This record gives sequence, structure tokens and C-alpha cells, in this order.
Amino acid sequence: MKCKPTVKDVFEYINSIAPFDKQCEWDNSGFIVGNADDEVSKIGVVLDITTEAIKYAAENGINLIISHHPVIFRGIKTVMADDPTYMLIKNGISAICAHTSLDIARGGVNDALADALGFENTVPLSDFGETEMVRVAEIKPLYGRQLAQLCVEKLSTCVSIADSGKIIKRIALCGGAGADFMNAAAKAGCDAYITGEAKHHEFLEAKSIGISLIAAGHFETENPVVTVLANRLKNELNCDVEIIPHKSPVKYYSKED
Repeated sequence: MKCKPTVKDVFEYINSIAPFDKQCEWDNSGFIVGNADDEVSKIGVVLDITTEAIKYAAENGINLIISHHPVIFRGIKTVMADDPTYMLIKNGISAICAHTSLDIARGGVNDALADALGFENTVPLSDFGETEMVRVAEIKPLYGRQLAQLCVEKLSTCVSIADSGKIIKRIALCGGAGADFMNAAAKAGCDAYITGEAKHHEFLEAKSIGISLIAAGHFETENPVVTVLANRLKNELNCDVEIIPHKSPVKYYSKED
């Protein structure tokens, strides 16, 4: 019978598929909270380490949480009883967070998003001389409205779109807050850019440079990786792995017809 992995063993596996040294310089991916030598009884995978996620973990025998968003992102000066960091320590739960390292990785956030949308044979935008985080795919020609509807159906989300009116044959995508790469996608000949969120001026800019910009929800464009990562951990490690229930904190309302 194989020994169960330690937190360090799990960290090293994640580092092998989404190297932490590739994260953006402003990020805080890595082993954030806990004891590297602890034996892992059960892993919980979730997009965000919230107080609700920690309560669920404590009640279900999870002693290591792996998340996409870092539980500690910027410097903190106080830690109170209702703070996730305090709750992790109190309950003896370790935390490993793979943020931009998992965005960049092959098989990570943006490949999981492409798969969820049904886009095949994606390549990094770096193949066009730009960032390796964004994915690019050639697709069957469709209009912006059709692409927006595809996002709605495949991601169970609401979308915002600045529609160029052009036929879309090449798309670029980057889950989460990825609108910064839109210009690079346009220069690479992409007709549309899908991300999680975009600002008003970025929708205006999309119209001016002739690319359709779709914002399909930060949570909704990143959450597909949770299932993908959980399955990879199950296949690789001698440990129980569970997806911690988690929903987007955002609610959408519209005028009823």
C-alpha cells in the first residue's frame, strides 16, 4: 500500500505541471499556508479560498486546499478570526495557490476554457510573438452574436459584447481579467477576443481596432480548470480529491420581458 503524499509532494507535482517560477512578477502563487511535511488525507480543489470553502473543508476531512486565486495576494497587516488565513491555520489546513502559473501552463486555465467552449488545436499567442498566457484557435466562421451565445450556453453565464460586425474565423481567449492582451490578439489577426471581464474603455477600444470583445464572467471563464485540475490530481496522487462546492459571487439581473 502506497503512503499518502505530503503537502510538499503535492506542491512538487503542481510545480511540475504549472511551474511557479513562471508566474507574473506581481503574483503570489505557491505554497501559501501550512506545513509541508503534513500527510495529505484529502485534497479540496476550488477557485477561491473563501470562509465557506474552509468550513466545508474542515467538515469533510480536507486538510489541503488547492485554489487558483491566492488566499494571500497583497501584504496583510492583521489577521482576524474571520479571515481565511486565520481559519486555515486554526483548522490545520494547508493551502497551495496556482494563479498566473496555471493561466500560462498547457492544460491550465486557458486550455480548460478553450475545451469548455469546444475550441480545438489551440496555440499560445506567443506563437505569434506575444504572451504565452493567451490561447488562439481557428474556428468555423460565425458572427459575434453567435459567439456570444456559444459562451452563454457552454459556460452557463451572461456576456457583454462589443461586436465589430465582422465574420469571426480566428479567436483569442484569456480567462479572468485578461483584457490587457486584446491589442496583441488583434495584431495577431484575431477577429474576436474572449475574456472574463473588461472595462468600458476596453469595449470602446475594441470597436475602434475592429475586434469583437466578449466578457463572459471572471468566475465562469476560470472555473472550468477546477474539474480539470482535480482529475489530474486524482490520476497522479494516492489521495482522495474533492471539488469544493463554489459559486460565483456575482448575480446578474435584467429587465423582464
